[in-house]
Amino acid sequence: MDLGLTDKVVMVAGAGQGLGYGTARALAREGARVSICSHLVDEIQAAEARLQAETGGQVMATVCDVRDPAAIQAWTERTVAAWGRVDGLFANAGGPPAGYFKELSEAQWQAAFELTLLSAVRLIRTVLPHMPAGSAIVASTSSSVIEPIERLVLSNVMRAGVAGLVKTLADELAPDGIRINNLMPGRIDTERVAQLDRLAAERQGTRFDDVRAQSIATIPL
Repeated sequence: MDLGLTDKVVMVAGAGQGLGYGTARALAREGARVSICSHLVDEIQAAEARLQAETGGQVMATVCDVRDPAAIQAWTERTVAAWGRVDGLFANAGGPPAGYFKELSEAQWQAAFELTLLSAVRLIRTVLPHMPAGSAIVASTSSSVIEPIERLVLSNVMRAGVAGLVKTLADELAPDGIRINNLMPGRIDTERVAQLDRLAAERQGTRFDDVRAQSIATIPL
């Protein structure tokens, strides 16, 4: 299937592993020029090498902490210097820690805000000036936008904020010919999901495999 992505320039945040990595791989296989980032040096360099080997595509890695506006600016400028523009952005970052409301400090709330919500604001705001008409933005949220998930109050709140941002920008950016959508994934076999399952197993005093089996049983297809 040809999705018409050949030579499109797409920036993928949080691409060292998980959903970000999988997105970058799919884009590279479709012929896009993919600019990836992660705040972990070894992880993003390894991801770049794997993606190039797996897809034979044009992949460029940059170390970038999406909590740092200067780092986002530098990543964007490097991408534009290499390929001239940005046709697509996947605003994505790792999730904040699990915890019940009473367990969480103000510092943890601030950190979650900067990691999940403010990073999306900064990524979109920085990349927009380099996007021609016909470009697209996707922001990673969660199924918790529809129904909050127990013990993930930080993620529930911040991802709902991202969803509100995207819905608002859909109207604001439409006159410029730029589309923006939320991606609300359910359970995907990533390290983040495995981490949450391990925490649930510890809390319930049961086995990791049992928790995972119970979760898988809720998936309709």
